[in-house]
Amino acid sequence: MDRITDGLRGAGPEQRNVARELFWIGAYAGEVFVRRAGAQWVDFDRGQQELFGQMVGVRMPDGRVWNPIGKVANRFAAGQEESVQQMYFLLHGRVPMKAAR
Repeated sequence: MDRITDGLRGAGPEQRNVARELFWIGAYAGEVFVRRAGAQWVDFDRGQQELFGQMVGVRMPDGRVWNPIGKVANRFAAGQEESVQQMYFLLHGRVPMKAAR
């Protein structure tokens, strides 16, 4: 997902012109978290929506919420300083791969 986002970024469009693509890349990342790390999709409450700038995100088994859609947007804006892959590796409460099936 980082490489795809970097490819979009390298093509030079303004973020608003690829917002739809970035949303779907982030949604895909969230679904990977659901299927591989034991997360659940959740609707953010009002405070979380203001903080994250998104309506939905994922909640890990330990109760923490994450914003993969926003992370992809951040990757596009900031480049390699932001990483969806690194975010995945840092997820607290991640279910081991065998148990995530």
